[in-house]
Amino acid sequence: MTALTFKDLANATIADIQDWFDQGRITSAELVLLYLERIARFDRSGPRLNSVLEVNPDAHHIAAALDQERAQRGPRGPLHGIPVILKDNIATGDKMHTSAGSLAMKDVYAPADSWVAERLRQSGAVILGKANLTEWANFMTDNMPNGYSSRGGQVLNPYGPGQHDTGGSSSGSGSSVAAGLAAFAIGTETSGSILSPASQHSLVGIKPTVGLISRFGIVPISHSQDTAGPMTRTVLDAALALGALTGYDPRDPATGAAEGRYAVDYTLGLTPEGLQGVRIGVPRGGFFKHLKPWQQEFMEQAISDLKRLGATVVDVEIPTAEDIHDFTVLVYEFKSTLNAYLNWLGDRSPVTSLADVIAYNEANAEDCLKYGQTHMLAAEETSGTLTEPEYIRARARDLELAAHQGIDRAMADERLDALAFCNNFGAGIAAKPGYPSITVPAGYSPDNEPVGITFTAGAFEEAKLIRLAYAYEQGTQHRKPPALAE
Repeated sequence: MTALTFKDLANATIADIQDWFDQGRITSAELVLLYLERIARFDRSGPRLNSVLEVNPDAHHIAAALDQERAQRGPRGPLHGIPVILKDNIATGDKMHTSAGSLAMKDVYAPADSWVAERLRQSGAVILGKANLTEWANFMTDNMPNGYSSRGGQVLNPYGPGQHDTGGSSSGSGSSVAAGLAAFAIGTETSGSILSPASQHSLVGIKPTVGLISRFGIVPISHSQDTAGPMTRTVLDAALALGALTGYDPRDPATGAAEGRYAVDYTLGLTPEGLQGVRIGVPRGGFFKHLKPWQQEFMEQAISDLKRLGATVVDVEIPTAEDIHDFTVLVYEFKSTLNAYLNWLGDRSPVTSLADVIAYNEANAEDCLKYGQTHMLAAEETSGTLTEPEYIRARARDLELAAHQGIDRAMADERLDALAFCNNFGAGIAAKPGYPSITVPAGYSPDNEPVGITFTAGAFEEAKLIRLAYAYEQGTQHRKPPALAE
C-alpha cells in the first residue's frame, strides 16, 4: 500500500481515517505526528495561520495507547484514535492551559476535564491541542477583530490569509480544521461563534440546542445561550462528533431538558434524498438586506438548489427580526457565570473574579488592552445577582421576540421544517431561545471567500437539521480545501 503523507490529511474525513486504520495504512500515533507536521508547516511557518495556541504534550502517548487498545479489543467507536482540537475556553484537566485567549489566564491549568473533554476521551478521540480564539469568546470589547487574542495574536483564514475574515469567536477551531491541522474541532457559541467561523472556513458547524451538550468546564458568557458544538469538513463527520458529546450531566441543569430528546447516533437516516418533500422558509426581510451583493447571489443559487433537490421553498416574514439584536442579557449574565467558573478554578487561577480580570488588564494595558474591554466594564457594573428588573425583562423579551413571535410563529404559520439563512446572519434570533442551527458550505466568492447556508429549527431538532444539511451537501458538493503554500 502507498504510504500516507501529511498532504493526504488536507481533506481527509473521519471515515477516511478509520478506513486507513482498518487497512493498516497508518496508526493513530503516526497520524498525530503527521498533523503536528502540518501545524509546523502551516500554522507556525508558511502562511502562519496562528490557529493553534498549544499542543498536548501527551497526544502521541495517548494515540499509541489507543492503537494498542484497538489491536487488542477493537475500536470504541468512530472517533477512536481521531485527533481533535478544542477551543481554548474548553477546560482540560491535563498539561494544557485553559485561558480563553487571555494573558490573565495564560498559566491556568483547570482542575478537571470539562464534560466535552471527558466525552471525547471516552469516545477514544485524541485531544491534539487547543485552538486560538477571539479573546473571552468575543465578549471583551466592541471593536476586537475576529480571531484576535492577547495571548495568541491574530488567527488567519487559510482561504485568504490576511484577506478574508476568520469569523469569531471559534476562529482557531475553524482555521485549523480548514487547513487540515486536525480531523475536527470543537467550538463554542453564544451567538454566531460556531456558525460564523464555520461558514468563513467552508466547514460544517453545528450549534446545538442549549442543554444538548453539557456546559460544565467551559469558560462562560451566558447561561441562557452558551453551548459547545463540532466543526468539521463534512456533515457526516459533524454528526459523528455530535453524537459523542450528548448526554445528561448532573453538573449542568440545562441537560435535564434534553433527557429523552437527544441521540447518540445522528448518522441514522442520512440520505441524498433528505430534502424531498420538506418545506424551507427563507426570511428575506430584515436579513437579506445585510448581505453583500455576491452573498445574495449565492443565497439565490442555494434556494434554486434546494428546490432542485426536492424542497419547497417559501418566503417568510419574521417581523421581530429587527428587534432581537440587543445583548442586555449577556451583559448581566457574564459577571455571574464567569465569577462562578473562576471560583471553580480556586487557587489555580491568579484572577478570581471579573473585577480581577479587569484590574489585571489595566495593569498590563499595553499587552492586554489593544482594543479595550468595554463589555467587561459594563458587565462589572451589574450586581452579579441577576435581580435587576432590566435583566429579567430583557430575558423575557428575548424569548418572546425571538421564539414565540419569531421562529416558532414563522415555522407554525408556514408549516416549515426549517429556516434558511446565509452564513451566520440568523444566528442571533436562534441564539436567544437556545435553538439549534447547522451551517454547510455553499460556495466561494470570486476572490475565494467561503460562504455557507445555515438551517435553523426548533429545540432538539438536530437530527432533522443534519438530514437536511446532508442532502444539500451531497447534492451540491461545494467544499474544496484551501490551497496552502509552504
